[in-house]
Formats: sequence, structure tokens, C-alpha cells
Amino acid sequence: MFNVQELYDLARKWFALTPLAIFPVTFAIDAPFGRFSPSKDSIFLVDGIKSWIFMELISPAFFIYTFLHSPLSPTGASPPLALNHPPTLLSALFLLHYLNRALISPLRTPSRSKSHILVPLSAVAFNSVNGSLLGTYLSSPTADAFLSDAFARPRFCAGVALWALGLAGNIVHDEILLNIRRKAKAKGKARESNGAADGSAKDGDDNNGKVKRNAQEHYAIPHGLLYRFISYPNYFCEWMEWLGFALAASPAPSFTSLAAFLATVSPPWLFFFSEFFLMFPRAWKGHKWYHSRFPDYPKERKAVIPFLL
Repeated sequence: MFNVQELYDLARKWFALTPLAIFPVTFAIDAPFGRFSPSKDSIFLVDGIKSWIFMELISPAFFIYTFLHSPLSPTGASPPLALNHPPTLLSALFLLHYLNRALISPLRTPSRSKSHILVPLSAVAFNSVNGSLLGTYLSSPTADAFLSDAFARPRFCAGVALWALGLAGNIVHDEILLNIRRKAKAKGKARESNGAADGSAKDGDDNNGKVKRNAQEHYAIPHGLLYRFISYPNYFCEWMEWLGFALAASPAPSFTSLAAFLATVSPPWLFFFSEFFLMFPRAWKGHKWYHSRFPDYPKERKAVIPFLL
């Protein structure tokens, strides 16, 4: 049987290796949700908004449980729940991100394509491990020691500032996409109303007098802010968030060898690396999708990193 420390280290090492193994596979296989959602109906397709909320709430739930139970603490006592305690402040930042990601953003989304059941199941597995590892780390004596003088260190302040900038960027660029969907939904309702009024169905009829909507009509070329430079500024800003969080929360891992990396990488850095390796292929393929779907798509835009990729 593993003790808690051994289980934590084992989970940490596998969580480091799994995204690396998945990274090349995701260039060949499209995760079946969003613009890559299956076009044919199936019993394996689930509601996009409800499944998103469910799978994203898993991470803060596991985080809160492990943070409050402090499994690596000798006493098992909960950390001080005050924002002047650096690990608790970082925990609040993590939960604030997920408040937006799991509840505010999807509840404000006018529509979302259905997802294959494998997507929320995979996300539940990822979020369970990630939330548990981060909660365990931030409540541990290791984090407490590293963050003991955090408010006096420029690195901590810079990391929190980068996190805040990333969160703000994530929200405002998501809002641009939401406005595209809102306008498309309003246009769809107007066409439906006009079709019902004149007895016609310009976009096709389903034999019941209802107008068929294009399942992907809410996709258009986004413009504004970082969309001037990249196709996925929301991804780029999320990476900024978790890079800043990792800089503030823990020392950087050693890159001298794989063994050294696995021995020294902490959950905040694992989260940042996982986000990059799991999201970059989707951004790259989505960027190509934009070019293939829209002939007038800006040629100068990169995929996800301004001026580079």
C-alpha cells in the first residue's frame, strides 16, 4: 500500500508524463467538441453547456477537499483561511478562475455544440487529479515554507499580476466569441420568425414547418484586441494565468534531465505544462480550420503565440 506522500509523488509523475504522451496524438485526432463536434447525432453526444459545467466543477471540488484536509500535513489541520496567508490567497485565485470557467462563462453562453461523452469523461479524470494535486500541494508544509515570505518577494507579486492579466484577457477574448454567438442566435430567431410569418423556409424545411438552422452558424472571424495577432488569444491568456500562478506558487523544476524534472516539478508547474501540451494542438488545428472555412481569414495571424506560432 502507498502512503500519502508516495501516492502524491506517483500521481505527480504520471501527471507529468501523460500530457507528453498525448501531445502528438492530439495532432492526429480532433477532440469531439466545439467546432469539431460530430455532425451526426448519436446517443454518445451530450449537452455542451451542461456537460461543460459538470466536468469543470470537478476541479474546484477536489481542490477544496484536499486543501481543507491537508493530506501532507503531519497534523492534518486545515491551513489558515485568510487571504494574508499566501497559499490561501493562491487558492482563492484558483477558485476565482473556476468560478468564471465552470459557472459564469457557460451560463452566459447562448449556445454550445454537443460534446461526445468521451470529452467530459476525460476532463473529469484530468480535473480530479489536477484539483487534488494542487490542493494537496498548497496545503503542504513544502508550499508553506516556500511561500513564507511571499509578499516581500517580487517574483510572487509579478506572478499574481501575470495571473490577473491572463484572467482578464481570457474573459475579454471569450466575450468577443460570445458576442458572435449572440448575434448569430438573434439572426437565427429573426429568420425563424420571418419564415413562420410568410410560410416559407429559406434555410430548409424539416417537413414540420420549422426552419433548420446551420449547426455551425455561430462561427465567424473574430476581431479585436489580440485577435489581431492570433486565432486563440483565450488560450494564450489562459497560459499566462497558469504561468503566473506557477511562478508565484512554487520553484521552477529542474530541466537537466527527465529524472530531475520528475523529481522536482510541482503541481502548479504541472498544470501550466499540461495546459500547454493539451491545448496547443487544438489551437493549431483550429487555426487551420479557420483558414479552410473562411477564404478571407487574415493571413498574418498566427495560431496561438503572437508573432511566433
